[in-house]
Amino acid sequence: MITVVLADDHPLVRRGLRAVLEAEEDIEVLAEAGDGLDALAQVERHRPHVLVIDLAMPRMTGVEAARRAGELPAPPRVVMLSMHADEPYVLDALRAGALAYVLKDSGADELVRAVRSAARGERYLSATLTQRALDAYAERGRQEGDAPHEALTAREREVLLLVAQGLSNGEIAARLHLGATTVKTHVGRILDKLELRDRVQAVVLAYESALVRPGLSA
Repeated sequence: MITVVLADDHPLVRRGLRAVLEAEEDIEVLAEAGDGLDALAQVERHRPHVLVIDLAMPRMTGVEAARRAGELPAPPRVVMLSMHADEPYVLDALRAGALAYVLKDSGADELVRAVRSAARGERYLSATLTQRALDAYAERGRQEGDAPHEALTAREREVLLLVAQGLSNGEIAARLHLGATTVKTHVGRILDKLELRDRVQAVVLAYESALVRPGLSA
């Protein structure tokens, strides 16, 4: 069971988010908070696996709360909720230790996927952000000549796109009618060829290298 503390300063929003999460058999919301300081207090009290917190919170921002939560003896994995798709907001959240960044206009399935990914220790970004970053990466390659992703086979590029959409190896295997071991091999080769550290490092590198620029928000 994945345990969650949910923090948002709008009670109606919290109620909706809680309904989405508790509709899943493997997720339990232990407590709610209406500001950043209370979110930290609830995390210390309940020690959840995941903290789902809005970026813009009173008394303490979601970014600062994420940073301080990471210093606790039993730190939760953090899923940051935000209405902002701009590069600086995303980078601030990732640098503060958030594993997932979900836009508030995303579907309910994205929030659930983000919570599960974070609970596994995996990064997750909303599909809008991952697709935009990959598009920018490809555009840079066209402008500069041979792009690193051109070294990938057609199948590897297909797998990369699905990884960017947040699908697990099992989900990719089902989508492409491949064995799970085969998908794992493809992902390993992708990471090696692109010199990436994890499944979504292409996205993180795109932001860190300013391949995705402010002004590309939804």
